Amino acid sequence: MNSSADNHLNTVLITGGTDGLGRAAAILLAEEGYRVFAAGRDPQKRAALEQFAEEHELPLETLDLDVNCDHSAGRAVAEIERRAGAVDVLVNNAGIAIVAVMEEISLDDLRKQMETNVIAAVRMAQQVLPSMRERRRGRIINMSSIAGKTSNPLLGPYSASKHAVEAISDAMRMELAQFGIHVVLIEPGFIPTNMGQASAELSTRYVQNAGVSPYARTYSGFLQMWRKVMNRARSKPEDCARVVLQAIRADSPRPRYLVTREAKITAAMRWLLPDRRMDQLTLRMLGMHREVAAAAPQNVQAEVEEMVRPRS
Repeated sequence: MNSSADNHLNTVLITGGTDGLGRAAAILLAEEGYRVFAAGRDPQKRAALEQFAEEHELPLETLDLDVNCDHSAGRAVAEIERRAGAVDVLVNNAGIAIVAVMEEISLDDLRKQMETNVIAAVRMAQQVLPSMRERRRGRIINMSSIAGKTSNPLLGPYSASKHAVEAISDAMRMELAQFGIHVVLIEPGFIPTNMGQASAELSTRYVQNAGVSPYARTYSGFLQMWRKVMNRARSKPEDCARVVLQAIRADSPRPRYLVTREAKITAAMRWLLPDRRMDQLTLRMLGMHREVAAAAPQNVQAEVEEMVRPRS
């Protein structure tokens, strides 16, 4: 086990820390000697992580936290301060993804997407920054996505939230530099976690109507593309956790860390290619390029239901 004392960042709060990328980061950081507080809303997931930590003798505790509630956020940070002192590192990992075309998404769902992925990240930062400024040290790590650099059909709501996280992080990085506080973006590509099933559940109303939607071809094309993405995926949550550890340990962390080979390729394409060329490539991947656009998709409803079926 390595000590975290070299950069004086010892106490870590991870939102969405009991599942997926957050859980992997919580375990790795605890293994490396950080005192970790993994926050989440699901009591079963919190209990399972606490049991794992106890069995492996890790300095890892869990907290009940609703990132969309001011009272819950304040209470969680106060509890950490009571147990371990001020938060040194905040990892804003909690997030959701609602899959829908922009014409059809309800404004309530769009607000929910932005509230959870954007407003909540600012809420949590505001809770820990006064103490960080006073001590003139600290680190805010915001979990973005390659979707924060580019957007695809049906991912407009999610990409909008991650674009916002990118902009907010850029502003905060410059605002907080004078206080010795670093702000870092983690930009993963697709990494299989339970978020996919959670996204499917949040998107049920749109999926159920996909077969009769004027965007039936878009839903079908997205399904075909998503299958390819899942089949090619080789990265694991632990890969992202190692990048988070790197961003915490670095004396002068990079503003952005891309995770997964696909994310790096997509970022390069976004930089090099004009928008219309990127549109053409994306539409081709979705089977929506001009040569096949006249062919109506068959049984879109069944295809989309297969997309959201839980995987064993």
